[in-house]
Amino acid sequence: MIVLVVLGALLVLALLALVHWYLWRRLVRDVSAPGGPWRRTGTVLAVALPVLSVGALVGGRAFPISVERWFAWPGYLWLAVLLYLLLALGVGELLRPLLLRLPARRSEPVTAEPAGVVATAPEAAAEAPAGVIDEPSPRSAPSPERRLFVARAVAIGASGAAAAVVGTGAYGVLRGPRLKQVTVPLAKLPARAHGYRIAVVSDIHLGPILGRAHTQRIVDTINAAKPDLITVVGDLVDGTVPDLGRDAEPLAQLRARDGAYFVTGNHEYFSGAAPWVDFVRELGVHPLQNARVELGGFDLAGVNDIAGEREGDGPDFGKALGDRDPARTAVLLSHQPVTIHDAVRHGVDLQLSGHTHGGQLWPGNFIAELANPTVAGLERYGDTQLYVTRGAGAWGPPVRVGAPSDITIVTLASLQA
Repeated sequence: MIVLVVLGALLVLALLALVHWYLWRRLVRDVSAPGGPWRRTGTVLAVALPVLSVGALVGGRAFPISVERWFAWPGYLWLAVLLYLLLALGVGELLRPLLLRLPARRSEPVTAEPAGVVATAPEAAAEAPAGVIDEPSPRSAPSPERRLFVARAVAIGASGAAAAVVGTGAYGVLRGPRLKQVTVPLAKLPARAHGYRIAVVSDIHLGPILGRAHTQRIVDTINAAKPDLITVVGDLVDGTVPDLGRDAEPLAQLRARDGAYFVTGNHEYFSGAAPWVDFVRELGVHPLQNARVELGGFDLAGVNDIAGEREGDGPDFGKALGDRDPARTAVLLSHQPVTIHDAVRHGVDLQLSGHTHGGQLWPGNFIAELANPTVAGLERYGDTQLYVTRGAGAWGPPVRVGAPSDITIVTLASLQA
């Protein structure tokens, strides 16, 4: 097992080195003179940036959070830039041959002929034998100046596109999630619960980048919506209570008529789930650990994340749902959408999940679709509906592209109203 981990790590490092060699070639070597300032600066960056990225990825295990932050910001942001640089340069590779074949602009001097004299073609051309057709000269290879111009145009275009995409995506995360409204009709929901509003927030991901200010923005957005119930559906943190407890404290300000509830996500188990469960309870957010509460118009249940199975603390649907009244509507909090099939077997009417981030970085949504039944939004599985929020934060790069962060207000609608 250890051998496989080491081999996997070496393969990743080799791939990272190969990718950065390609970037150095296209963005540094092909566009600069040997020994010039850009060649020297670009070479240093080609070495330093992947080192920072590796430091960001392993920092949580190797350094205290105060040191990890120095790696996390530049290292994770570079990973996002790296993705879109490669995509943009891939487009550039397709355009490069076309740009090289475009006719060069000529500005050759023209010699004026004396007045009254008509210029003629060379005598040799005029005396060409009949029936002989001149062959066109083959297109000459692009000049070094032309190649340099095209290389610089592709490099500048790719760099500008990557910077614009990542900058916009980072602004969306740091600005904070926006409210999304979804109405879910439920057949068994009594008329008195028609219009009941549940705030669903997931994947806040407090850590070396997103901290207390991020939590405060989320709390303020939820409280301004005045929901009847607040649900925090896992992946609250990427770190320990001693490191991030202060950043989570604004959760104590959450206000809703029926309170706030929490279930664990897979990242809680990476950080120590039990201390976090105790901590959020102290903040006034009620953990649902394979448990259920009866609210006015429906049952609210929650199960532990499947990552807890390694610690004997995984989801127990029987414990959470087994002895309930099947005539009552059941709403289940479960971090990962893959548990939907267990929810269907236990007669759940609506499952609320997160985990996917909606893919977070396009085209990551296509990868997320391979591992999750629903990546984002509302879908039906038999008599059970599944709603997946894109989440309120970001893991790794504080960037989202094509998957904006959200806090969802799910409004329950009774068919009997």
